[in-house]
Formats: sequence, C-alpha cells, structure tokens
Amino acid sequence: MSDRPPLIVTAALDEGAFDWFDDLRRTHFPKARNVVPAHLTLFHALPGDQEPFIAETLKAACARRGPMTLAVRGPWFIGRGVAYRIASGELEALRAELAQAFAPWLTPQDRAPFRPHITIQNKADPAQARALCERLQLEFEPFDIIAEGLLVWRYLGGSWAAVAKVGFGA
Repeated sequence: MSDRPPLIVTAALDEGAFDWFDDLRRTHFPKARNVVPAHLTLFHALPGDQEPFIAETLKAACARRGPMTLAVRGPWFIGRGVAYRIASGELEALRAELAQAFAPWLTPQDRAPFRPHITIQNKADPAQARALCERLQLEFEPFDIIAEGLLVWRYLGGSWAAVAKVGFGA
C-alpha cells in the first residue's frame, strides 16, 4: 500500500459554469461539510504512487480532444442531497478510455457505471433535500456548459489539494 494519498480526477469546467455550480454548492451544502469546490468526478481514488503514469495517460488522452460540450439535464434527488445530471457522449467515451488504462487500480466506486453529475447538496436532511430538488426542478431549463480539460487533485482525508490541470488539445 502506498503512503502517497490517492488522486481524484475531475472535469475542468468553464469559469461561468464552475462559478454557477460552486455558488449553488456554497448556498445549499451544509457549511461544515463543504470542504471542496463544485466538481464533476471521473475517478474518486487512483493510487498516488502511480501519479507519473496517471499524468502521462491524462495528457495523452486530453491532447487528442478539444473542449467538450456537456448538457446539464436537471436536478436529481440523491437521498440526502441534490445533484445536476450531466450528459455527454464525448465525456463518457473519455472516461471509458481512461477507465481501461486505470483498470488495475479502480475501486468498486470507480468500476461502477459512470453517472456524470455535479453535487450541490449532500449530507442534508432528506426532507430539505427533496424540497430543494423540487424547487430547482420547477425553475430548471436545460443548458450547456463546457469542459475545458481535466483536473487532478490529491485527497487529503476530506479536503483536496490541486495537483494539475490538463487542458484538452494541450
């Protein structure tokens, strides 16, 4: 087992999208538990001791792609919170390619079917979460955002530390 903390890989959202989701997260996520910014996770826990291989794999995969349009499909009740569903065939193809490269190290969570989403509330009272989801669903109109690349984070037992940003087409 490695002494290096695991790595997390998320989509790098365009600034406007990130700001919008992060504002929702700061507004609705329980304050004491909101220790990371808004994010769309591709991998939750890759081995820190494999960082050089992971970095090279991400760079190669991102170099072959341009920015991706992601369709925001609406609020989704997740039991004790709310997330926004995201749809993108391009993102799903990228994630599948990377999952194949990282297969020996995938945790059960990362082997599960990929359901892209951005969580804006979690670990909240279920009744409050349901009410928020219903309100957000009434106000929701589909829109698109852009993924500009991938972000790599180091998991620090709750909080995350930024490691790298790999842009698409870089």
